Amino acid sequence: MPNPRKRRAGAAGAAGPDSKRPAGKRTKTRKPTGTSARVGDSSPEKTSASKNCGNNQSSYWLMKSEPQSRIEKGVDVKFSIEDLKAEPKQTACWDGVRNYQARNFLRAMKLEQKAFFYHSNCKEPGIAGLVKIVKEAYPDHTQFEKNNPYYDPSSKEDNPKWSMVDVQFVRLMKRYITLTELKANHQAHKATGGPLKNMALFTHPRLSVQPLTPEEFEFILSLEEKEPS
Repeated sequence: MPNPRKRRAGAAGAAGPDSKRPAGKRTKTRKPTGTSARVGDSSPEKTSASKNCGNNQSSYWLMKSEPQSRIEKGVDVKFSIEDLKAEPKQTACWDGVRNYQARNFLRAMKLEQKAFFYHSNCKEPGIAGLVKIVKEAYPDHTQFEKNNPYYDPSSKEDNPKWSMVDVQFVRLMKRYITLTELKANHQAHKATGGPLKNMALFTHPRLSVQPLTPEEFEFILSLEEKEPS
């Protein structure tokens, strides 16, 4: 069966949040230019794993998305880094997050912060490239769309539960950093005290948005300069 045509959102800029908005005034949900990056979490409930995952003061992130087609409620939730690269201004909204801790991480993101774009739920999961935050958290429009896989009937427009950010393509990794390679380093670092010893990808693997320490971020960047072990 052919994949359904991917929905495109309406127009809006990629600037930061409107600092001039009066306090308490409800902002109508806006749909940014380009395709949504569909990255839904498994459940809106806070899991025991997510309760203790880092803090919201990180400057670096890891964000998961599915690079292979998967139809959910008639919508293809596929969104790879190549899809992002092909978008107008190489920018898309990161919608569909339905886990409270992951949502809180989205809300903590600041303009120009960097994130690894991680391909998940595929034959060879791993880090494919780098993106940056170009619009801070604002209401995720998909929570109000009844035909959307991420529709949440309990969320209200005057008090939305779910948020999203806009991300922009920065570059591909010099080589694909696989989950297998990251896991090998994580296991080694647990014994030696290395930078990946507490990496959330392994301590809280269900979260689709995860904080990284500066040490984790820099170590992973250094891997692309080396041959895979």
